[in-house]
Amino acid sequence: MTDRYETVVVGGGIVGSSVAYHLAREGVETLLVDRRDEGRATDAGAGILSPATTSRDDETWVAFAVEAVGYYEELVAALEREQDGPHGYAERGVLSVAIDDDEVEAFERTMTHIEERRERFGVPEPGSLREVDAEEARERFPPLADVERAFYYENAARVDGRTFESALRRAAESHGLTEREASVRELVLGDGGVEAVGGVVLESGERIDADSVVVAGGAWSESFGSQLGVEVPVEPQRGQIVHLDVDADTDGWPIVSPFQGHYMVSWDDGRVAAGATRETGSGFVPHTTVEGLREVFEEVLRVAPGLADASLRSSRVGLRPLSPDGLPVLGAVPGVPNAYLCTGHGPTGLQLGPYSGKMVADAVRGETPATDIERFAVDRF
Repeated sequence: MTDRYETVVVGGGIVGSSVAYHLAREGVETLLVDRRDEGRATDAGAGILSPATTSRDDETWVAFAVEAVGYYEELVAALEREQDGPHGYAERGVLSVAIDDDEVEAFERTMTHIEERRERFGVPEPGSLREVDAEEARERFPPLADVERAFYYENAARVDGRTFESALRRAAESHGLTEREASVRELVLGDGGVEAVGGVVLESGERIDADSVVVAGGAWSESFGSQLGVEVPVEPQRGQIVHLDVDADTDGWPIVSPFQGHYMVSWDDGRVAAGATRETGSGFVPHTTVEGLREVFEEVLRVAPGLADASLRSSRVGLRPLSPDGLPVLGAVPGVPNAYLCTGHGPTGLQLGPYSGKMVADAVRGETPATDIERFAVDRF
Protein backbone atom coordinates (compact mmCIF):
# COMPACT_ATOMS: atom_id res chain seq x y z
CA MET A 1 0.00 0.00 0.00
CA THR A 2 1.38 3.41 -1.00
CA ASP A 3 1.70 5.99 1.76
CA ARG A 4 0.13 9.36 1.14
CA TYR A 5 0.71 12.78 2.69
CA GLU A 6 -0.45 16.26 1.91
CA THR A 7 3.16 17.47 1.58
CA VAL A 8 6.55 15.78 1.36
CA VAL A 9 9.60 17.90 2.24
CA VAL A 10 12.86 16.62 0.76
CA GLY A 11 15.85 17.62 2.91
CA GLY A 12 16.00 18.09 6.65
CA GLY A 13 18.56 20.77 7.38
CA ILE A 14 17.45 23.94 9.09
CA VAL A 15 15.63 25.06 5.92
CA GLY A 16 13.71 21.85 5.28
CA SER A 17 12.98 21.42 8.98
CA SER A 18 11.54 24.93 9.05
CA VAL A 19 9.29 24.20 6.07
CA ALA A 20 8.09 21.00 7.73
CA TYR A 21 7.53 22.69 11.09
CA HIS A 22 5.50 25.55 9.65
CA LEU A 23 3.35 23.14 7.63
CA ALA A 24 2.75 20.73 10.51
CA ARG A 25 1.94 23.60 12.86
CA GLU A 26 -0.90 24.60 10.54
CA GLY A 27 -2.31 21.08 10.44
CA VAL A 28 -0.82 19.97 7.12
CA GLU A 29 -0.08 16.23 7.08
CA THR A 30 3.64 16.38 6.35
CA LEU A 31 6.45 13.89 5.76
CA LEU A 32 10.06 15.04 6.10
CA VAL A 33 12.52 12.84 4.18
CA ASP A 34 16.17 13.37 5.07
CA ARG A 35 19.14 11.16 4.21
CA ARG A 36 21.46 12.91 6.71
CA ASP A 37 24.19 13.74 4.22
CA GLU A 38 27.67 14.22 5.57
CA GLY A 39 28.66 17.84 5.08
CA ARG A 40 25.27 19.51 5.44
CA ALA A 41 25.71 23.25 5.83
CA THR A 42 23.43 23.31 8.89
CA ASP A 43 25.81 21.10 10.84
CA ALA A 44 28.79 23.43 10.40
CA GLY A 45 27.47 26.97 10.51
CA ALA A 46 27.96 29.30 13.48
CA GLY A 47 24.86 31.36 12.78
CA ILE A 48 25.55 35.09 13.11
CA LEU A 49 22.28 37.04 13.03
CA SER A 50 23.18 40.66 12.34
CA PRO A 51 22.06 42.07 8.98
CA ALA A 52 22.37 45.57 10.42
CA THR A 53 26.17 45.29 10.38
CA THR A 54 26.73 43.31 7.20
CA SER A 55 29.23 44.61 4.68
CA ARG A 56 27.01 43.33 1.85
CA ASP A 57 25.49 46.09 -0.24
CA ASP A 58 22.84 43.99 -2.03
CA GLU A 59 19.64 45.71 -0.95
CA THR A 60 17.45 42.75 -1.92
CA TRP A 61 19.44 40.49 0.38
CA VAL A 62 19.57 43.05 3.20
CA ALA A 63 15.83 43.70 3.09
CA PHE A 64 15.05 39.98 3.29
CA ALA A 65 17.66 39.40 6.00
CA VAL A 66 16.19 42.14 8.18
CA GLU A 67 12.78 40.47 7.97
CA ALA A 68 14.26 36.99 8.48
CA VAL A 69 16.23 37.90 11.59
CA GLY A 70 13.29 39.88 12.92
CA TYR A 71 11.21 36.69 12.77
CA TYR A 72 13.56 34.78 15.06
CA GLU A 73 12.11 36.29 18.24
CA GLU A 74 8.61 35.05 17.42
CA LEU A 75 9.89 31.65 16.31
CA VAL A 76 12.07 31.13 19.38
CA ALA A 77 9.13 31.98 21.65
CA ALA A 78 7.02 29.38 19.83
CA LEU A 79 9.74 26.73 20.15
CA GLU A 80 10.03 27.40 23.88
CA ARG A 81 6.30 26.70 24.20
CA GLU A 82 6.13 23.70 21.91
CA GLN A 83 9.19 21.61 22.81
CA ASP A 84 11.31 21.01 25.91
CA GLY A 85 14.85 20.92 24.57
CA PRO A 86 17.42 23.64 23.87
CA HIS A 87 17.16 25.76 20.75
CA GLY A 88 20.68 27.16 20.53
CA TYR A 89 19.62 30.78 20.04
CA ALA A 90 21.01 33.60 22.20
CA GLU A 91 21.30 37.35 21.92
CA ARG A 92 24.92 38.47 21.60
CA GLY A 93 26.55 41.72 20.56
CA VAL A 94 28.78 41.99 17.51
CA LEU A 95 32.24 43.51 17.77
CA SER A 96 33.42 44.49 14.28
CA VAL A 97 37.16 45.15 14.20
CA ALA A 98 39.70 46.57 11.77
CA ILE A 99 43.20 45.23 12.39
CA ASP A 100 45.19 46.78 9.53
CA ASP A 101 45.00 49.66 7.03
CA ASP A 102 43.07 47.66 4.43
CA GLU A 103 40.48 46.77 7.01
CA VAL A 104 40.23 50.38 8.14
CA GLU A 105 39.11 51.27 4.62
CA ALA A 106 36.56 48.45 4.72
CA PHE A 107 35.47 49.60 8.18
CA GLU A 108 34.79 53.11 6.90
CA ARG A 109 32.86 51.81 3.88
CA THR A 110 30.79 49.61 6.16
CA MET A 111 29.98 52.51 8.48
CA THR A 112 28.70 54.43 5.45
CA HIS A 113 26.56 51.44 4.43
CA ILE A 114 25.23 51.16 7.97
CA GLU A 115 24.07 54.78 8.02
CA GLU A 116 22.37 54.34 4.65
CA ARG A 117 20.77 51.12 5.87
CA ARG A 118 19.43 52.81 8.98
CA GLU A 119 17.55 55.30 6.82
CA ARG A 120 16.23 52.60 4.48
CA PHE A 121 15.49 49.64 6.76
CA GLY A 122 15.39 51.03 10.30
CA VAL A 123 18.42 49.05 11.49
CA PRO A 124 20.62 49.40 13.38
CA GLU A 125 18.24 50.86 15.93
CA PRO A 126 19.10 54.29 17.38
CA GLY A 127 21.66 53.98 20.17
CA SER A 128 22.38 50.30 19.50
CA LEU A 129 25.69 50.78 17.66
CA ARG A 130 28.69 52.87 18.59
CA GLU A 131 32.38 53.04 17.87
CA VAL A 132 34.62 51.80 20.69
CA ASP A 133 38.33 52.20 21.35
CA ALA A 134 40.90 49.40 21.44
CA GLU A 135 40.78 49.14 25.22
CA GLU A 136 37.03 48.59 25.36
CA ALA A 137 37.20 46.19 22.43
CA ARG A 138 39.67 44.01 24.33
CA GLU A 139 37.64 44.25 27.52
CA ARG A 140 34.71 42.78 25.61
CA PHE A 141 36.84 40.08 23.90
CA PRO A 142 40.06 39.56 25.90
CA PRO A 143 42.03 37.50 23.31
CA LEU A 144 41.75 40.32 20.74
CA ALA A 145 44.73 41.83 18.91
CA ASP A 146 45.43 45.56 18.91
CA VAL A 147 42.78 47.09 16.67
CA GLU A 148 42.80 50.26 14.61
CA ARG A 149 39.03 50.78 14.64
CA ALA A 150 36.08 48.92 16.14
CA PHE A 151 32.37 49.25 16.67
CA TYR A 152 30.00 47.36 18.94
CA TYR A 153 26.40 46.53 18.01
CA GLU A 154 24.28 45.24 20.86
CA ASN A 155 21.17 43.90 19.08
CA ALA A 156 22.66 40.88 17.33
CA ALA A 157 22.32 37.16 18.05
CA ARG A 158 23.83 33.81 17.24
CA VAL A 159 22.33 30.37 16.71
CA ASP A 160 23.70 26.84 16.72
CA GLY A 161 22.35 25.26 13.53
CA ARG A 162 22.30 21.67 14.72
CA THR A 163 20.52 22.55 17.94
CA PHE A 164 17.97 24.82 16.28
CA GLU A 165 17.17 22.23 13.62
CA SER A 166 16.54 19.64 16.34
CA ALA A 167 14.24 22.03 18.17
CA LEU A 168 12.25 22.67 14.99
CA ARG A 169 11.83 18.94 14.48
CA ARG A 170 10.75 18.26 18.05
CA ALA A 171 8.18 21.03 17.82
CA ALA A 172 6.99 19.76 14.44
CA GLU A 173 6.63 16.24 15.85
CA SER A 174 4.34 17.66 18.52
CA HIS A 175 2.13 18.82 15.65
CA GLY A 176 2.13 15.43 13.93
CA LEU A 177 5.16 15.56 11.62
CA THR A 178 6.32 12.19 10.26
CA GLU A 179 10.03 11.72 9.51
CA ARG A 180 11.90 9.20 7.38
CA GLU A 181 15.66 8.77 7.13
CA ALA A 182 15.90 7.87 3.46
CA SER A 183 17.10 9.08 0.08
CA VAL A 184 14.70 10.33 -2.58
CA ARG A 185 15.56 8.79 -5.95
CA GLU A 186 13.08 10.75 -8.05
CA LEU A 187 9.94 12.80 -8.01
CA VAL A 188 6.60 11.37 -9.10
CA LEU A 189 5.41 13.31 -12.13
CA GLY A 190 2.11 13.32 -13.98
CA ASP A 191 1.53 10.93 -16.85
CA GLY A 192 3.11 12.08 -20.07
CA GLY A 193 6.01 14.02 -18.58
CA VAL A 194 6.37 17.16 -16.51
CA GLU A 195 2.81 18.07 -15.64
CA ALA A 196 2.43 18.04 -11.90
CA VAL A 197 4.31 16.57 -8.99
CA GLY A 198 2.47 13.84 -7.17
CA GLY A 199 4.98 12.48 -4.70
CA VAL A 200 8.43 10.92 -4.44
CA VAL A 201 10.12 7.57 -4.99
CA LEU A 202 12.74 6.51 -2.45
CA GLU A 203 15.98 4.69 -3.29
CA SER A 204 14.34 1.55 -1.95
CA GLY A 205 11.72 1.82 -4.69
CA GLU A 206 8.97 2.78 -2.28
CA ARG A 207 6.56 5.35 -3.66
CA ILE A 208 5.04 8.01 -1.44
CA ASP A 209 2.21 10.06 -2.89
CA ALA A 210 1.65 13.68 -1.95
CA ASP A 211 -0.40 16.68 -2.97
CA SER A 212 2.79 18.77 -3.05
CA VAL A 213 6.57 18.36 -2.74
CA VAL A 214 9.09 20.88 -1.42
CA VAL A 215 12.72 20.39 -2.47
CA ALA A 216 14.93 21.74 0.32
CA GLY A 217 17.99 19.64 -0.37
CA GLY A 218 20.63 22.30 0.21
CA ALA A 219 23.68 21.86 -2.01
CA TRP A 220 22.11 18.69 -3.45
CA SER A 221 18.94 20.43 -4.71
CA GLU A 222 20.27 20.87 -8.25
CA SER A 223 19.83 17.16 -8.99
CA PHE A 224 16.03 17.55 -9.06
CA GLY A 225 16.08 20.29 -11.69
CA SER A 226 16.14 18.01 -14.73
CA GLN A 227 13.01 16.22 -13.53
CA LEU A 228 11.26 19.52 -13.02
CA GLY A 229 12.30 20.90 -16.39
CA VAL A 230 14.16 23.84 -14.85
CA GLU A 231 17.73 24.62 -13.98
CA VAL A 232 18.32 24.87 -10.25
CA PRO A 233 21.73 26.58 -10.37
CA VAL A 234 22.92 25.75 -6.88
CA GLU A 235 26.47 24.55 -6.33
CA PRO A 236 28.31 23.47 -3.18
CA GLN A 237 30.57 26.00 -1.51
CA ARG A 238 32.67 24.32 1.16
CA GLY A 239 33.05 26.01 4.51
CA GLN A 240 35.51 24.81 7.15
CA ILE A 241 35.21 25.88 10.77
CA VAL A 242 36.93 24.97 14.04
CA HIS A 243 35.66 24.89 17.60
CA LEU A 244 38.22 25.82 20.24
CA ASP A 245 38.24 25.17 23.98
CA VAL A 246 39.33 28.29 25.85
CA ASP A 247 40.51 28.40 29.46
CA ALA A 248 38.29 31.38 30.28
CA ASP A 249 34.74 32.31 31.09
CA THR A 250 33.34 32.99 27.61
CA ASP A 251 29.82 33.71 28.81
CA GLY A 252 28.82 37.03 27.30
CA TRP A 253 31.76 37.36 24.91
CA PRO A 254 30.56 39.03 21.71
CA ILE A 255 30.69 37.78 18.16
CA VAL A 256 33.89 39.09 16.58
CA SER A 257 33.73 40.09 12.94
CA PRO A 258 36.80 41.40 11.11
CA PHE A 259 36.59 42.43 7.46
CA GLN A 260 38.13 39.47 5.64
CA GLY A 261 35.16 37.12 5.65
CA HIS A 262 35.93 35.20 8.85
CA TYR A 263 34.39 35.45 12.32
CA MET A 264 34.56 34.14 15.87
CA VAL A 265 31.47 33.14 17.80
CA SER A 266 31.67 32.44 21.54
CA TRP A 267 29.47 30.00 23.42
CA ASP A 268 28.81 29.79 27.12
CA ASP A 269 30.71 26.54 27.65
CA GLY A 270 34.23 27.89 27.17
CA ARG A 271 34.07 27.37 23.42
CA VAL A 272 34.85 29.69 20.52
CA ALA A 273 33.89 28.76 16.95
CA ALA A 274 36.15 30.28 14.29
CA GLY A 275 35.92 30.29 10.53
CA ALA A 276 34.90 29.94 7.93
CA THR A 277 36.42 29.30 4.55
CA ARG A 278 34.35 30.05 1.45
CA GLU A 279 35.54 27.54 -1.13
CA THR A 280 33.44 28.04 -4.25
CA GLY A 281 34.00 25.26 -6.76
CA SER A 282 34.88 22.74 -4.06
CA GLY A 283 32.47 20.12 -5.36
CA PHE A 284 30.84 17.57 -3.10
CA VAL A 285 33.90 16.96 -0.93
CA PRO A 286 32.71 17.15 2.69
CA HIS A 287 35.97 16.92 4.58
CA THR A 288 38.41 19.36 6.10
CA THR A 289 41.72 20.09 4.39
CA VAL A 290 45.13 21.18 5.58
CA GLU A 291 44.89 24.32 3.45
CA GLY A 292 41.44 25.18 4.73
CA LEU A 293 42.38 24.72 8.37
CA ARG A 294 45.58 26.70 7.83
CA GLU A 295 43.48 29.62 6.57
CA VAL A 296 41.19 29.42 9.59
CA PHE A 297 43.99 29.19 12.16
CA GLU A 298 46.03 31.99 10.58
CA GLU A 299 43.02 34.28 10.76
CA VAL A 300 42.37 33.29 14.38
CA LEU A 301 45.92 34.24 15.36
CA ARG A 302 45.83 37.45 13.33
CA VAL A 303 42.63 38.70 14.95
CA ALA A 304 42.87 37.10 18.39
CA PRO A 305 46.44 36.07 19.27
CA GLY A 306 45.25 35.48 22.82
CA LEU A 307 43.69 32.24 21.55
CA ALA A 308 47.11 30.75 20.73
CA ASP A 309 46.90 28.41 23.74
CA ALA A 310 43.33 27.29 23.03
CA SER A 311 42.86 23.60 22.29
CA LEU A 312 41.02 22.18 19.30
CA ARG A 313 37.70 20.64 20.30
CA SER A 314 36.51 19.79 16.79
CA SER A 315 36.58 20.80 13.16
CA ARG A 316 33.49 20.86 10.98
CA VAL A 317 32.78 21.19 7.31
CA GLY A 318 29.60 22.17 5.49
CA LEU A 319 28.65 22.39 1.83
CA ARG A 320 26.65 25.57 1.40
CA PRO A 321 24.07 25.76 -1.42
CA LEU A 322 25.32 28.76 -3.38
CA SER A 323 23.28 30.40 -6.15
CA PRO A 324 24.84 32.56 -8.90
CA ASP A 325 23.54 35.83 -7.44
CA GLY A 326 23.92 34.88 -3.78
CA LEU A 327 20.16 35.00 -3.15
CA PRO A 328 17.92 32.10 -2.14
CA VAL A 329 15.74 30.15 -4.54
CA LEU A 330 12.21 30.09 -3.14
CA GLY A 331 8.68 29.31 -4.16
CA ALA A 332 6.70 27.43 -6.78
CA VAL A 333 8.38 25.90 -9.81
CA PRO A 334 6.92 27.61 -12.91
CA GLY A 335 4.93 25.23 -15.08
CA VAL A 336 5.08 22.38 -12.58
CA PRO A 337 2.06 22.46 -10.27
CA ASN A 338 2.60 21.32 -6.69
CA ALA A 339 6.41 21.59 -6.84
CA TYR A 340 8.27 24.08 -4.64
CA LEU A 341 11.90 25.01 -3.96
CA CYS A 342 13.53 26.29 -0.78
CA THR A 343 17.30 26.36 -1.24
CA GLY A 344 20.25 28.48 -2.37
CA HIS A 345 20.98 30.39 0.83
CA GLY A 346 24.76 30.08 0.51
CA PRO A 347 26.65 31.06 3.67
CA THR A 348 23.58 32.72 5.22
CA GLY A 349 21.30 29.71 5.64
CA LEU A 350 21.08 29.99 9.41
CA GLN A 351 20.27 33.67 9.10
CA LEU A 352 17.63 33.35 6.37
CA GLY A 353 16.57 29.71 6.46
CA PRO A 354 13.91 29.58 9.19
CA TYR A 355 12.04 32.54 7.70
CA SER A 356 12.41 31.20 4.15
CA GLY A 357 10.86 27.97 5.37
CA LYS A 358 7.86 29.82 6.72
CA MET A 359 7.40 31.78 3.50
CA VAL A 360 7.48 28.64 1.36
CA ALA A 361 5.19 26.78 3.76
CA ASP A 362 2.70 29.62 3.45
CA ALA A 363 2.88 29.40 -0.35
CA VAL A 364 2.31 25.63 -0.24
CA ARG A 365 -0.84 26.20 1.82
CA GLY A 366 -2.14 28.69 -0.72
CA GLU A 367 -1.51 31.67 1.53
CA THR A 368 0.20 34.85 0.35
CA PRO A 369 3.59 35.02 2.09
CA ALA A 370 4.14 38.10 4.24
CA THR A 371 7.24 38.83 2.17
CA ASP A 372 7.09 38.83 -1.62
CA ILE A 373 9.21 35.85 -2.66
CA GLU A 374 8.65 36.24 -6.41
CA ARG A 375 12.04 37.99 -6.59
CA PHE A 376 13.59 34.70 -5.47
CA ALA A 377 11.84 32.52 -8.06
CA VAL A 378 13.94 29.97 -9.93
CA ASP A 379 13.07 31.42 -13.34
CA ARG A 380 15.04 34.60 -12.62
CA PHE A 381 18.18 32.88 -13.87
